[in-house]
Amino acid sequence: MHLGWRRGEPWLREVKVPQNLNWQEADRNIKHPLSQWAAWGVTRANGQPLQTENLQASLVLPMGRLGPAFLTFDNFLAYVGWNESLNYSLTAAFYATRLEGAPPMSKGAGPNIPKLTIDENRELQQILSRMGHDVGRIDGVLGLKSRVAVRAVQIKLGMPADSWPTPELLARLRNGR
Repeated sequence: MHLGWRRGEPWLREVKVPQNLNWQEADRNIKHPLSQWAAWGVTRANGQPLQTENLQASLVLPMGRLGPAFLTFDNFLAYVGWNESLNYSLTAAFYATRLEGAPPMSKGAGPNIPKLTIDENRELQQILSRMGHDVGRIDGVLGLKSRVAVRAVQIKLGMPADSWPTPELLARLRNGR
């Protein structure tokens, strides 16, 4: 078992999530049984019910609650062990699902997903760092530490805690609210 890979087990599944989901549960380090995700209204990407085999999964939202959503399983950790970049690991893992015959990825809200510029990301990192959060290098590139800090502040401000930096979050932090 290289990097913890378990033969015959899944690594990643694209899913649809309801807009009323408790977004604090969307974190790579929080696992729930598939039956719990199904009970919360998470479905396969095509809207069909989840197969609730006896597996635990984490919900990962690389572009926040309006973008594509994935359930990651223990085998996904092999990708992250190989390359710690979440975006790189998700890309490689999704490509592997495509090789297995999965349909193209959903674009979620597509061009309507609110985004920050690299300069705004850098400003956000500076504000988060002044607040005492470890954001890693302040470079405008939001890595894992920055996303953890974004999530913590979203929770504190009562915003959907999807770890995705938005213009709304930046505006609230600029205004000290």
